[in-house]
Amino acid sequence: MTSKVPRKHLRRRTVLSLGFLAVGLAAGLAPLPGESRTLVVVAGTELQQALTALKSGFEQSQPGVRLELRFRGSQALANDYLDDRYQDVTPTILIPASGEILQRLAQDWRARYGDEPFYSPPQPIAKTFLVGIAWPERGRVLFPQGRFEWERVVQAMRAGQWSALGAPASWGSFDFRMTDPLRSNSGQLTLFLWAGAVLGTPATADNLNTEAINQLFRLIKRSVYQPPNSTDTLLEAFISQGVNEGDVAVVYESIALSRWPQARVSQPQGYQIYYLSPTVETVSTAAVVRRNVPPALARTAQQFLDFLRAPDQQKILVQQGFRPVVDLDLTTVAGSPFSQGIPGVAVSPPVELLPAPPSAVLQEIQKQWQRATVG
Repeated sequence: MTSKVPRKHLRRRTVLSLGFLAVGLAAGLAPLPGESRTLVVVAGTELQQALTALKSGFEQSQPGVRLELRFRGSQALANDYLDDRYQDVTPTILIPASGEILQRLAQDWRARYGDEPFYSPPQPIAKTFLVGIAWPERGRVLFPQGRFEWERVVQAMRAGQWSALGAPASWGSFDFRMTDPLRSNSGQLTLFLWAGAVLGTPATADNLNTEAINQLFRLIKRSVYQPPNSTDTLLEAFISQGVNEGDVAVVYESIALSRWPQARVSQPQGYQIYYLSPTVETVSTAAVVRRNVPPALARTAQQFLDFLRAPDQQKILVQQGFRPVVDLDLTTVAGSPFSQGIPGVAVSPPVELLPAPPSAVLQEIQKQWQRATVG
């Protein structure tokens, strides 16, 4: 005969079982003793100075957590993650220069692996524009109206020499600088805006396959020798090599502002900033990835994203030349480059602002760039 268990004992067993389950779940989410609490953040090079400045503050706020920062061109960091080419580290967070790059990564990931690549929807971290920069005397000759004009850049590329534009022959060849559109977001956006200027309407996936765009891309390829893979690398070379190697470049406003003091070392006036119109507002966007990232580490990674979006850290991003994703007055932030008299800089530039192009447009730009052969 089977004896009955008293009801109060059943309740006690149920409570104990639920308690053990809760402990087990908590243990599954909490880091085990000796478990790594290193967040590997792979970001676009435009964020290098800003994230380096923020690193110690986060580590102090989270004892036992270490940030390992890696930087590369935004398109390259996404491609390498999709193809699992990070052999020496396991990324925890990706922060390319544009949210559209993460959207495309997610689409490609689902098609290849059938699941979601991120723990939660990507979050905006900081904003910036695409701008032109030029050494002042060269900018005055190339842009006599005081504004950036794509057609004038095309004329200079076709002429080849500054003397053909009425400048001293000693200035030599005209040298334009941009990043590799196959590896860098700023290179893709440069071609997007330039193509739109040629077409007379914003570039789309349907209107890029034309002879006019093919001719433009061939001209750029002939004129831009070995474009670098990242915007920061481009600007470092532009500054260090000076007017002998680069005259005009297209870069992010953030990095142009943060590196402007370096340019004054060799050129007392630094470089002039030109706002493109239309231009593209690009939003550095972060995502916590799933591959080989346990839930406990993902929760710590989310704390880092919350840290970056808090007002105090947004002020540091402003000091590094970015525009915030929270409500801040750029001119009241201590050390803001927006109030330091940098030539051409404007808190609210009078430009037409376009959204970043969708991934289908960026794919078509890359396709047409690869097809353009230099004869």
